[in-house]
Amino acid sequence: MVEQQRAGSLRQWAENFRARLAAYPVEGPWQELAYWDPLPTARRYTDTMGTGRWEERSWLNVPGPFYAGETDDGLNGPFYLPEHVLSSDRHHEFVHRQPVNPREVAALVRMANDEPLGGYAWDGDEHWTTESVRQWWSGRDAVRQWIERERCDDRNEPHGLDSYAHYLENGLEDYLRGYLFWLAEHREPRVGEALPAL
Repeated sequence: MVEQQRAGSLRQWAENFRARLAAYPVEGPWQELAYWDPLPTARRYTDTMGTGRWEERSWLNVPGPFYAGETDDGLNGPFYLPEHVLSSDRHHEFVHRQPVNPREVAALVRMANDEPLGGYAWDGDEHWTTESVRQWWSGRDAVRQWIERERCDDRNEPHGLDSYAHYLENGLEDYLRGYLFWLAEHREPRVGEALPAL
């Protein structure tokens, strides 16, 4: 009975979380860009993402400005925001899909602010290089293998793992090419502008 009540409370919190996000836009000029810088929007929503340390991030974290270092093992991110956050093999959260619109930024900011250890950060642009992004992409087979192994565990929501697996094959390459442009040129690419290869 207690367990059912707890599950019901978690579902209610998740529904409220989703309802609050509806106030933030999805459609806008950012949809046309190969890479949209989410940090100005994030800074309008919060003063900090946390105190996550770059050297503590998971190797599974997708390149981009947001990442998680050491987080608690309560699995809040994978439960409430599985389309962006999963739990690594070290039981810490990581960002498997960077936000591409204000609603997704708001969701990740809210999740980071609720993380008990404050393990998220938004300074990835200061650490990623074009070379390290390409290196991460070249190792994506190991990510695929991790996803398949993880399906036998119950740390992550199955649809979160499905989302990551699908994104690896459909969309992530385009995102990373836009991010490479951002890192190299320090600006968003114009619509139709040539992007670097991975």
